[in-house]
Amino acid sequence: MSLPVHTPAPGSTAFADGPPAATLLDFVHRAAADAALIASLPLDPDGRTWLRLAGPGGSEAWLIGWPPGSGTGWHDHGGSHGAFATAAGRLTEQSLAAQLPTEGWKVLELADGVDRERELSGGRGRAFGPHHVHQVFNPSPRRHAVSVHAYHPPLPMMRRYSRTGQVLRLEQVEWPKEWA
Repeated sequence: MSLPVHTPAPGSTAFADGPPAATLLDFVHRAAADAALIASLPLDPDGRTWLRLAGPGGSEAWLIGWPPGSGTGWHDHGGSHGAFATAAGRLTEQSLAAQLPTEGWKVLELADGVDRERELSGGRGRAFGPHHVHQVFNPSPRRHAVSVHAYHPPLPMMRRYSRTGQVLRLEQVEWPKEWA
């Protein structure tokens, strides 16, 4: 199936008049280095906690606390591009090195070799494009992690996926009103 996909010109990192990926990455790095900001996040031993931040150029930003063993599950960002950086602790990101169609499917079989994994410890971050599918988790059995995330445009939705082997299945679409 071939679907039209909005992508920027080759080599471009700007999307829809918003801040480029480098600006989002710089913002999350600076916020992750702000000790007073990081200390302001209440940490819950049982669930993720978050504070909404003012991101650059109309972007949406979040400070997130991750209890030991917690994670997001597989998801995308509804066509937004973004960046995140770990401020404390360590996070693991597993992602797919493949551009998936954004609509019109419920189940996809992934090709071999699309899996990527990276460890992001305090101060490390990464930017990603609008078709990024990943899961992020705190692998520590004892220690919280804290991270800063920024997205542009502000998240229009998030798609949640389940994965069994090489099969990725769309399970749910979440809307911003559900995160308030």
